Amino acid sequence: MPEPEDLFARNRAWASGMLRREPDFFARLSSQQAPEFLWIGCADSRVPANEIVGLMPGELFVHRNVANVVPHADLNSASVIQFAVDILRVRHVIVCGHYGCGGVQAVLSNARLGLVDLWLRHVREVAERHEALLASLDGDAERLARLCELNVIEQVRHVARSTILQDAWARGQNVAVHGWIYGVGDGLLRDLATCVRSPDDIESCYRAAVGALGSSR
Repeated sequence: MPEPEDLFARNRAWASGMLRREPDFFARLSSQQAPEFLWIGCADSRVPANEIVGLMPGELFVHRNVANVVPHADLNSASVIQFAVDILRVRHVIVCGHYGCGGVQAVLSNARLGLVDLWLRHVREVAERHEALLASLDGDAERLARLCELNVIEQVRHVARSTILQDAWARGQNVAVHGWIYGVGDGLLRDLATCVRSPDDIESCYRAAVGALGSSR
């Protein structure tokens, strides 16, 4: 088990390796960042955003929190989205959850974890909204997987409904919001068939994505 001081040695080895492969890497990186993608994901340590999509530092703007939630009134996530869309001019906002999410599991099992319970109330609202669909499923594992997917779809709608995206679309900016999910067990991403490119897409994409989950039983 590495200790904190070991991380400095690992950092030096990583930096040296990068310089051997690309001598101008850090000079180029320090001059600007121009990512095409904003990644909104879970803080789970098993889901390293850059690595699972094969992108280098500087190519992916990242925001992570417990259970990849984007509440309407959360200034943290809103500030990240605003900076990414208005300043960096990203072309794609990706909300990515993952199967086996501990936050989603806590909601399904009614676990009490402390302060994080206040944050997870947003996921609980998703579960309550889709109570009938979840109740129709066989077994806890299937319900957990489905709620992980539903949570992503709901958060895509939250992002798309934000004034940040609404204003961007109103001024003709080309930016899309996607919903994906990652399989920790196989390392693969899956598209949840929800891609919002304009205000007119929001509800139709939402209904189609939720309907596809209901019909996939």
